[in-house]
Amino acid sequence: MKLVILGGGGFRVPLVYRALLADRSPGRVTEVVLHDLDAARLSAIGGVLAELATDIADAPAVTASTDLDEALRGADFVFSAIRVGGLDGRAADESVAAGCGVLGQETVGAGGVAYGLRTVPVALDIARRISVHAPDAWVINFTNPAGMVTEAMAAHLGSRVIGICDSPVGLGKRVVRAVGADLADAWLDYAGLNHLGWLRGVHVHGRDVLPDLLADTERLESFEEGKLFGSEWLRTLGAIPNEYLHYYYFTREAVASGASRGAFLLEQQKQFYAAPSWGSWERTRLEREQTYMAETREDERDSDDLDGGGYERVALDLMHAIASDNRATLILNVPNKTTLACLDADAIIEVPSLVDANGARPVSVSQVPDEGVGLVTALKVVERATIKAAISGERAHAVKALALHPLVDSVNIARKIVDAHPLLSGVFRATF
Repeated sequence: MKLVILGGGGFRVPLVYRALLADRSPGRVTEVVLHDLDAARLSAIGGVLAELATDIADAPAVTASTDLDEALRGADFVFSAIRVGGLDGRAADESVAAGCGVLGQETVGAGGVAYGLRTVPVALDIARRISVHAPDAWVINFTNPAGMVTEAMAAHLGSRVIGICDSPVGLGKRVVRAVGADLADAWLDYAGLNHLGWLRGVHVHGRDVLPDLLADTERLESFEEGKLFGSEWLRTLGAIPNEYLHYYYFTREAVASGASRGAFLLEQQKQFYAAPSWGSWERTRLEREQTYMAETREDERDSDDLDGGGYERVALDLMHAIASDNRATLILNVPNKTTLACLDADAIIEVPSLVDANGARPVSVSQVPDEGVGLVTALKVVERATIKAAISGERAHAVKALALHPLVDSVNIARKIVDAHPLLSGVFRATF
């Protein structure tokens, strides 16, 4: 089975390959093609993968190419993890937004919109080329903003593109661990959009154990989300939000923290790519995980969350379910159909989904909490406005996408961001 990884020179690619090396199941991936526009990064990551595969006789063969069409031919699965504009772009997203007094996190607020504006055109071109050169391939999208990009690509690929994220499964692991259960025995009642969801129930052997957890302050504040939001607020909500909702519930504090994750990662990865090796990759990865969302925490991240097993595990489970027709239920980004009443059928949502050889279909879940409906519908409007702006190239639509975001809250600030951003200014044409 052939897997093509777009963004193959990216730092997290060894996580995927390490999962493939550990996979002993029938029908496993035997060929990996790395595609990236940066030949130097491809070479660096290729060297790390070669170290990983040392003494493993049946390791998946790895090749690399800067030619997208060539890489895609014959693909069974395409894993898209591109970063348009690189970490320089992310750093610019954050600094421009901060200069305007608003949040610039890469998938939330002004940063997320800016990232989407430059990513969607590239993602659409990739989708068109997949439809030509690998029409039978399944596309697994991890490119952020994941929900927005998946919805844009679906215009060309339909149900053959499925979005994934490690945030919901990470939340599920932590909650299930806190109640002393096993994730394999739990049903997670989770609903929302990518980076904007709520865990509304945790059913273990048919019983919802979330109410008991919410009532127990010590256990509730023993894991990341409990510390992040506080037991009182979680009991008020009656649910456990995705960690990214911290930026909505504690916006002033998030803006005041002034953290620049992009600038940190940019410097960190420059050091790694200057002297790449498996050892330096692992040290860099641990530092990266330890500092993840550090601006939202007062203490160190739980050691249980530093070992990986996130999106690469979801991707592997998803590929197995489709390729071998082994039914699995995974939290994915898929078309809504009739699942969430507050959104239309074509909206990409993030919910538990049944996966088999026919792809992924959302299953019945609790609705988004009443207090979250307005936020979810507003963000879906922003996602679609961003897609429209990216396709049209019109400044007015780019300004609209930013101005409608709840964390931007000003047309004038939206205009300032478009005109001040080094990767946006001059790209969008004025129409009126």
